[in-house]
Amino acid sequence: MGSNADDMKGRAKEAAGDLTDDDELKNEGKLDRAGAKVKETANDAVDKVKDVLNRD
Repeated sequence: MGSNADDMKGRAKEAAGDLTDDDELKNEGKLDRAGAKVKETANDAVDKVKDVLNRD
């Protein structure tokens, strides 16, 4: 699953948890969104490394 999909899933869980007063679900959503950010940052780093290696 891509980082955008994980972010959307996390936002949905947070919203559902907020509507139902389910703190556990809200926290799951926050974790999903944090994981999406980590994936995005890692993918950006990989792309930068590839760009440097392909300069030749």
